[in-house]
Amino acid sequence: MTSELQTVPSNAVEGLDEHLEKRRRVLELLDSEGLGAVALTSQPALAWYLDGARTHVNLAAPPIVAAVVSREGDRVHVTSNEAHRLAVEELPAWATIVEHPWHASVTAAAEAEALAAGGATEGSLESGLRAARQRLTPAEVGRYRELGANVAHLLTRTLAAASPELTERELAARVTAGIVELGAEPTVVLVGGASRVSDRHPLPTAAPLGERAMVVVCARRHGLILNATRWVRFGRRGEAELSADRRILEVEAAYLAASRPGGSLAEAFAAGAAAYALNGFGADEWTRHHQGGVAGYAGRDPRAAPGVDVLLGTDVAFAWNPTGPGCKVEDTILSTDAGFEVLSADPEWPTVTVDVAGQPLQRPDVLEV
Repeated sequence: MTSELQTVPSNAVEGLDEHLEKRRRVLELLDSEGLGAVALTSQPALAWYLDGARTHVNLAAPPIVAAVVSREGDRVHVTSNEAHRLAVEELPAWATIVEHPWHASVTAAAEAEALAAGGATEGSLESGLRAARQRLTPAEVGRYRELGANVAHLLTRTLAAASPELTERELAARVTAGIVELGAEPTVVLVGGASRVSDRHPLPTAAPLGERAMVVVCARRHGLILNATRWVRFGRRGEAELSADRRILEVEAAYLAASRPGGSLAEAFAAGAAAYALNGFGADEWTRHHQGGVAGYAGRDPRAAPGVDVLLGTDVAFAWNPTGPGCKVEDTILSTDAGFEVLSADPEWPTVTVDVAGQPLQRPDVLEV
């Protein structure tokens, strides 16, 4: 047994323009495939379509919401024990909410509705839906800018206050608390001190930071995930460290230079992978860690890899993260018709100017304290 609740009319809803644009993109996809509806069931798709609503309780579990987009309208399936909170705190006012018993599967209900309307499940339209959400709307760019500035400043003040004796877990705890205070969710927090600089994904341990440490964060707010990596050095760097830190920025520049409107993810991946050898790293360095890709409502949407390709438009966010022995760079960067904008920048953090396709771009240096 289900019940429906129609919220306030959509013509009275703030942010309706953004929703109508996203709805237009999905209906265009349905038209191209000859389908009547689609069930959205993944976290990235739901967060994108539902104006950044938090559709989870457990970060490690599937969403507690599912939505059906059809030419007749948008219906959001929820369970009765979550309906009131979601309607008041999370779901956009334009949504028609369909309640189910707490023990029912909202995913199954949404998929059954979509299929009955001559539609499809999300998995069968994965690439098309990813393309639909690739170009960020002006409102999304604004939310991304704010999140990027918040997270970047958090990293600046937290790393500036760190010390060599601090453990990786202690620093991770400070960063995590700061992300939560920003109203965001820490989907990834990595910390690697001097004893673990060779680890590309250093889950924090009880080891002290030592003379050099890396912090990697993925922070999600309004559904958008901000990716950034920062390094702190207690004391001055030697020539070998300084050289590696500078050269990895040139590898990133190669990835970015090819991440332009009209290009493709495969072209950008190939350009960045080839740049390792050109900048004094091993030609196979790209094989030792993933290199990043398109950013947005997933950690990477999609992650670049051999055989993965999508066409690139304008107003697309990227988070490339080239790495080498003891060095890494990562920021969330918007590619527009006019050039690049670093979303995860803080004016208090030291930077290095790097030429990216003729544009001088400020890239993060190592913070020496």
